[in-house]
Amino acid sequence: MNDTPFPSSPCPLCGHAPIRAFHRDRFRAYLRCPVCGLIFVPPEDRLPPEEEKARYDLHQNHPDDLGYRDFLNQLARPLLARLGPPPLEGLDYGSGPGPTLSVMLKEHGHRMALYDIFYAVYPEALARTYDFVTCTETFEHFHNPREEWNRLVGLVRPGGWLAIMTLLIDDPESFPDLHYIADLTHVSFFSRQTFRFLTARDGLPVEFIGNNVILIQKPEGKSNAGA
Repeated sequence: MNDTPFPSSPCPLCGHAPIRAFHRDRFRAYLRCPVCGLIFVPPEDRLPPEEEKARYDLHQNHPDDLGYRDFLNQLARPLLARLGPPPLEGLDYGSGPGPTLSVMLKEHGHRMALYDIFYAVYPEALARTYDFVTCTETFEHFHNPREEWNRLVGLVRPGGWLAIMTLLIDDPESFPDLHYIADLTHVSFFSRQTFRFLTARDGLPVEFIGNNVILIQKPEGKSNAGA
């Protein structure tokens, strides 16, 4: 592990500088913020948008895939247990080329909207608020995590839920061996430290389910604006 200053890239989540060089493999560098704990790939080492989308086009996710449904149930089941009775209004943010979680939540009587930067570019979906917002296997793709975080928090109504699925990197020493970094579309790596920093700063209670599900409820009476 490297721990030397890397002055050219402030943290894209909390803005702290200088950042520390953290790791390098044969494809790219990884930097780590000493304040919020985010590990991220600097802009010059990220894929161009057309190559990034080409890799997403290869995904074979589909609502009929029972294995994929089981994977998504890691988030769906605890979220459904916390939601009020249907129908509630939800948004699947980062729904991807084969939306499935939205189908599963519709099966429980909820009304779902979709948004995805490549596959569901519906600006009107971002112009309103929701009882809950889901974001599965998307945080690790964020190039501008501060902007995305603020947007997501702002999309949730007071009393509503933000439900996130992303692998939590809680042991930095194991980072070089993680399968997660082999996917070159993964550029932002979060940990419990990172989510605790964000939620403490913004006054949001947080709950961790296993090593990849994060449930955040916006308190009643809290502004709909992001941080």
